[in-house]
Amino acid sequence: MLRRLHKEQPASFEFTPANLAWAKGQSSKYPEGRQASAIIPLLWRAQEQHGWLTRPAIEYVADMLGMAYIRALEVATFYFMFQLQPVGSVAHIQICGTTSCMICGAEDLIAVCHELISKTPHTLSADGKFSWEEVECMGACANAPMAQIGKDYYEDLTAEKLRELIGRFSKGEVPVPGPQNGRYAAEPLSGLTSLKEFESGKKQYNASAQLAVDIRDTVKRIDGTEVPLTTPWLGKTAKSAAKTAGSTVKPATAPKPAAEAKPEKSAKAPAAKAAAKAAEPAKAEATSGKRPKALKAPKKGKADDLQIIEGIGPVLEKLLHGLGIFHIDQIAAWGAAEIAWIDSNLKGFKGCATHDKWVAQAKLIGEVGTEEFLIRAKTNNY
Repeated sequence: MLRRLHKEQPASFEFTPANLAWAKGQSSKYPEGRQASAIIPLLWRAQEQHGWLTRPAIEYVADMLGMAYIRALEVATFYFMFQLQPVGSVAHIQICGTTSCMICGAEDLIAVCHELISKTPHTLSADGKFSWEEVECMGACANAPMAQIGKDYYEDLTAEKLRELIGRFSKGEVPVPGPQNGRYAAEPLSGLTSLKEFESGKKQYNASAQLAVDIRDTVKRIDGTEVPLTTPWLGKTAKSAAKTAGSTVKPATAPKPAAEAKPEKSAKAPAAKAAAKAAEPAKAEATSGKRPKALKAPKKGKADDLQIIEGIGPVLEKLLHGLGIFHIDQIAAWGAAEIAWIDSNLKGFKGCATHDKWVAQAKLIGEVGTEEFLIRAKTNNY
């Protein structure tokens, strides 16, 4: 297939300050004179910032890496992961059309894209929110048919489920990725027949979906002008998430104490129910470790955004609030005994505090500040 640059191009491109710092960090990984090796990640970040890969972006990255424009263009046009034309402002949908998915109903998914987005691939929908294309196998054959929406896989789809997902994305929601028929990962639909010991202690979602929920950037562009990880989840609207966006992190609104919190009225957020249920045994002291100092309510009525810490998502944040943990400096003060207590009391998330090094991250935030921490997080330079 011949891939050409789009006929309409913006006048210029440059990385935002945060993305520029990230890009320099990537190119510094290679020996002097070998910076061109960073071409793929830098082109990818340029695409994530703008939505699609433009000619000015390709030339900008080439200049950064000391490459001839034609060499950067060769890379951009060779790999199909790079979108050379405008994509939907909300999401670009990639439907797998290879054997397993085709047998299981990929054509029905493509028909939904024809109906709701456009008759032809790589064409924006009437409202500009979506675009789509058919792609080759993406390796989720056991969960066919499937689609990649934004950055994550939505599996075990039907035409009705895809229609529902597009509707929810259009409203500003971000449905949880992974299987859409109720199963956990890629186990038989009839249930596990072996390896049942892994049922205990597993997280709410499978590893890929759980990471997507925790990171929360499934369809979010990375432009560096807002707080990372603000994509709305579990029924929140894009409008409410936008209120929290800014160049610095703002504390979250204080939740009601666990005893006064009202139950969810609908079943839209099963994760919230799981969090509430998991928080119930927190009132009883654990047999291992020492319970951290807890607060009855956030200081000055406002809690910190604990989700800044890698590994803490919406569900874990709610659990921590239920345990009286509202601030990053509380986590920074934990010792080995407190970490052990937290690890043993976060039902369904045992070991997360240790595995994801919450205390080390919290201490670093206290030392260098939120802005510097987020820059280091993007470059994996803790």
